[in-house]
Amino acid sequence: MFTGLIEETGTLKGVSRRGEAMLLTLAARKVLEGVQLGDSISVNGVCLTVTTFNSHEFTVDVMPETYRHTNLKLLSAGSRVNLERAMSANGRFGGHIVQGHVDTYGTITERRHDANAVVFTIRPEDGSVFRYIIPRGSITLDGISLTVVRSDEETFSVSIIPHTLAETVLQDKRPGDTVNIETDLLGKYVEHLLRYGGGAGDRNKASHPADNKLTTAFLAENGFL
Repeated sequence: MFTGLIEETGTLKGVSRRGEAMLLTLAARKVLEGVQLGDSISVNGVCLTVTTFNSHEFTVDVMPETYRHTNLKLLSAGSRVNLERAMSANGRFGGHIVQGHVDTYGTITERRHDANAVVFTIRPEDGSVFRYIIPRGSITLDGISLTVVRSDEETFSVSIIPHTLAETVLQDKRPGDTVNIETDLLGKYVEHLLRYGGGAGDRNKASHPADNKLTTAFLAENGFL
């Protein structure tokens, strides 16, 4: 689990490809402090596992499922990436719940200034994610915890403060570039629970839409009350 608060930007030193499988070697400093084999590090919002490391770089494997649904396949040697270690139990939770499980990637269609902020407009590759994207709701772009300021049926926008722009790879992004998108986890769980109607029947079969009534009993049974 991550917070969406980027700790540092790293540099991709090398890429080894075998079909839709990849081995990435990344240069970093801060995220390697106290690292151990098997630790999780978010790379542009993708939760990846450290397979080797030394004092200045580490390697991670990218499996085909991750390759297909993220923009990691577009990276090349020299690309800068956002990095964050998994959240520690004794740290402040400054962003929102970020799993590092990317839903899809999107293309930046506009970058414009709004006083001291920069507004990015993104068109997702998979439009089905719009059911989880709401104005003032949380969203993760390339691992950064952000707030949606506008959403329609084709694009959504986020507003970036100067600090976030300066400390992440968003400063390099222009229209036509891509970002990984992870929508808010809460909406996914609510949707899944509603599909099953809160009943005690077969959990492998979705109930009829007419039976999906949100009741106090349903909320209590599923731990919301």
